[in-house]
Amino acid sequence: MKYYLGVDGGGSKTYVLIADELGRIVGKGRSGNGNHQVDREGARRNIREAVDMAMADAELTREQIAFACFGLAGADREADYRILRPMIAELGFARHDIHCDTIIAMRAGTDRPYGVVLICGSGTNSAGRSPAGESLQVGGFTYATGDFGGGGALAVEAFRAVIRAWDGREPQTALTPLVLAEMGYASVAEMFDDCLDRDRQPPLGLAKLLFEAAAGGDAAAIDILRRQGEELGKQASAVIRRLGMEQETFDVVMAGSILTRGQGDYVHAEIRRAVAAAAPNAAVKKLAVEPVVGALWMAYEADGPLPRQAYETLKDAAEFEAI
Repeated sequence: MKYYLGVDGGGSKTYVLIADELGRIVGKGRSGNGNHQVDREGARRNIREAVDMAMADAELTREQIAFACFGLAGADREADYRILRPMIAELGFARHDIHCDTIIAMRAGTDRPYGVVLICGSGTNSAGRSPAGESLQVGGFTYATGDFGGGGALAVEAFRAVIRAWDGREPQTALTPLVLAEMGYASVAEMFDDCLDRDRQPPLGLAKLLFEAAAGGDAAAIDILRRQGEELGKQASAVIRRLGMEQETFDVVMAGSILTRGQGDYVHAEIRRAVAAAAPNAAVKKLAVEPVVGALWMAYEADGPLPRQAYETLKDAAEFEAI
């Protein structure tokens, strides 16, 4: 019996799954931050802890793992891989590979080994993998390097909309009472002064208020969400063009809380419009399982074709809240 290991190392948690060649999960592990950009030594410890936990749960040795796939946040550039290659090699798996966590999220959302992924959670990112196996990332760094959006930026946009309506630069918005209630102020003037005096930044929770206000027809909220969709559509289109996938049939996988849990169609509609123009045969869909499952499928594929039984078994078993 062969066994495969998949890792999803993110900024807040690290998940590990081990499955046999039939797709049956035999080991699970969980730990904290797995992003070396956040804390290099902490990420090293947490990844090892989660891997060791899964190995012990499965009662396996390193030699029994046919292939291990690591999907890691912060695996963005060659400078990152120079840090990550020796870190992962220390774990003792003879056959393993490292990918950015965007790629395993893409793989988890499609039944093909190629496609495009858009991530919009606290921040944004996009990536793709062509049928030939070429990978590409677009964005995922900072506003100064071209990015826009994600929960953090959308929270700022909601806050700004309230300020601009208060001082007369824009029409009144339904965001005003929602933001005041969320931040605990009685008036915009009080909020304005207190945030300036204490250098208080808009909390991430303001992002969800955009969907509530948009559902009621608020123009400011709708405009912000549509702009987010337009920007994500541009990211997807750039990945598609640069990988030469305009005529391919594939999925564009949407991941992250803004895309998977946000209400309404304001963001999604703009993404679909951009994708349809760039690649008419592509389909846009939401990620439905944990990204760590994508790492597992990629481990199988590194060892040979992914068995259909393993794909179906893992897909059916993978809709869990915690490991």
